[in-house]
Amino acid sequence: MSVLYKKNNLITYNDLGLMRYADAWAYQDAVFKEIVAQKIANRELDFELQTRTQNFIFTCEHPHVYTLGKSGKMAHFLLNNTELEQKKVDFFETNRGGDITYHGPGQIVIYPVLDLENFFTDIHKYLRFLEEAVIDTLQIYSIEAGRIDGLTGVWIGMNTDKPRKICAMGIRSSRWVAMHGLALNVNTDLDFFNHIVPCGIADKAVTSIKNELGKHVDIEQVKKELVAKIITQFGMKLLA
Repeated sequence: MSVLYKKNNLITYNDLGLMRYADAWAYQDAVFKEIVAQKIANRELDFELQTRTQNFIFTCEHPHVYTLGKSGKMAHFLLNNTELEQKKVDFFETNRGGDITYHGPGQIVIYPVLDLENFFTDIHKYLRFLEEAVIDTLQIYSIEAGRIDGLTGVWIGMNTDKPRKICAMGIRSSRWVAMHGLALNVNTDLDFFNHIVPCGIADKAVTSIKNELGKHVDIEQVKKELVAKIITQFGMKLLA
């Protein structure tokens, strides 16, 4: 059995458009399982016979939905079933890390499904790379963003008494294959966050690019710039 590994820095990008959370989860989960299966098969093969694992970036927007991560608490969800139905919002328990969050129109959701062994084997570094891509994208819009020690995601007003989260993150990994990803608030209706304790953090606010700039932003342009920043951050090459 070979200890060598055929690395691949090529990335396939696919914009899924507006898609229900459950359907997007099933879509990326199928790709995730294929990559894991390929890695398991490769470990039984000599280097020359291995098939390079693929990498993907999926982008989409979701209809209104609250999602609860595997470490989340239902106490952070402030609606009952009747109120949820009245507001026409879905609820989904998922296998990503993190607590509860909201997805909806006007928010860019990015699901990288990557074999991290093609790049590096460090989950914390992976999250920091995603955060950096978001921070660099926000700089294009003259928005100063950064991190808060001990908290995942990207924040505005990090060093003030009113820090505001603009991008949430949560991932799952197995055999160094990662799925799920990040959600960047662009033109998001922030009122929906009033019905949860976002990411389980009660003492900090949530914001969006629109909220910070005071005007509607072209979400397709933000998406294009953010995907480009992620590709650059990881040293990927986009497949035509």
